[in-house]
Amino acid sequence: MRTPLFLLVGFLLLGACMLLGRLFSSNYPGATYAATVTFVILWLGISSANLWVGVVKAGYTLSEELPIFLLIFALPTSAAIFLKWRFL
Repeated sequence: MRTPLFLLVGFLLLGACMLLGRLFSSNYPGATYAATVTFVILWLGISSANLWVGVVKAGYTLSEELPIFLLIFALPTSAAIFLKWRFL
């Protein structure tokens, strides 16, 4: 249940960052790029914290938790890069 929840949070955070980038793009032309980079850095930290909780607190091994980390990190990040490349 945690994986779909984290994916939902990732896509919501992506939407918020992209919205802020679009709002500030009229005054600052590099705002969408900065919003994309900011999202990737924030999401890497949040995904890493989830990995740490899974290994330290929940008792999973790193090899069990690493595919979940890659899924949680890669889906919203690839969506962010695609949106920046294609639409913004």
